[in-house]
Amino acid sequence: MKILIYLGHPAHFYVYRNSIQNWEREGHKVFILIKKKDVLEDLLRAAGMPYFNILEEGRVDSTFGIFVGMLKRTVRLFSFCVRNRPDILTGTSVENSLVGRLLFIPVINVNEDDAAVVSLYAKLSYPLANSILNPCVCCSGRWDKKAIKYHSYHELAYLHPDHFIPEKKIADKYLLSDKPYFLIRLAKLTAYHDNGIKGIEAEIAEHIIELLKPYGAVYISAERELETQFEKYRIVINPLDMHHVMAFAQLYIGDSQTMAAEAGVLGVPFVRYNDFVGRIGYLKELEDVYKLGFGIRTQEPENLYTTISDLVVMPDRKEIFQHRRQKMLLDKINYADFLTWFVSSYPKSAKIMKRNPQYQDRFNKKKISAG
Repeated sequence: MKILIYLGHPAHFYVYRNSIQNWEREGHKVFILIKKKDVLEDLLRAAGMPYFNILEEGRVDSTFGIFVGMLKRTVRLFSFCVRNRPDILTGTSVENSLVGRLLFIPVINVNEDDAAVVSLYAKLSYPLANSILNPCVCCSGRWDKKAIKYHSYHELAYLHPDHFIPEKKIADKYLLSDKPYFLIRLAKLTAYHDNGIKGIEAEIAEHIIELLKPYGAVYISAERELETQFEKYRIVINPLDMHHVMAFAQLYIGDSQTMAAEAGVLGVPFVRYNDFVGRIGYLKELEDVYKLGFGIRTQEPENLYTTISDLVVMPDRKEIFQHRRQKMLLDKINYADFLTWFVSSYPKSAKIMKRNPQYQDRFNKKKISAG
């Protein structure tokens, strides 16, 4: 097969990386298309993966800029597909759905955010996609009948123990001392679906740091520009090493959705502070069912401080959260292996999952062993 993957965000690199390697080992031809987005190109270069950038110039963060950028990407993706004739399109993009319908190429849309949270994206991409892959706790709204639901998260495509073992020596390259440490992440929150969403502002960050300093070192990983007073806490990490640093942190605190989920599936307690709290199914499950983290709205700063204060003095915290992680892993499949099978066996795979959703259990070694 010729498989075209459109990556629109650094997180998508991780979601597809192991599947790309699997497909290539199986003899499939894989095209990776991207747009300019944060460290996405750096990740692909570091991993030695060839790619095509269909929006090298980037786009302006405005409603008009987003529209123009999407129009350019659609035209360039169409042209690429005409030249290379892929058999299937997959990724998280509106452009795939538009071009796939025009050229009669099947489209598998991969997304873990609820349709209500990314409503414009859902309205533009879901109607024209052939299949939508969602975690079971994710709602695709009026297109839910088209969705294939699986028991996993995007983060388990790359942080499942079958694929990732954290190495302390890698984390140690970035640490300034051997003290226990806390990782704070400050996101940009400039995507179209972030409109009106608030996160950790300067005053809140200052208070968090003061709470943490008596218990260890504090490091800030920032997507946005940092205020002067926070520069001494900044940590610059090779994106390919970030999860090794995260895995050995005492706590993760931030306003990023993806990094909160990454901490959770690693068994690192996370505290997520933004206005998306309560609206995203997979994060609610990590927080409410598996108790791997805490989501706190921006109207509740005192709750944020209390939660952090309780966590830093919690006896046997590491053992408790690792036990919760093992419970979560027992319930979840290896998403990279499932994604590999689903795309390379499409459309037969979609029919199998519609007829027998339990088929996915074969991608959970723990469940097989327990059975």
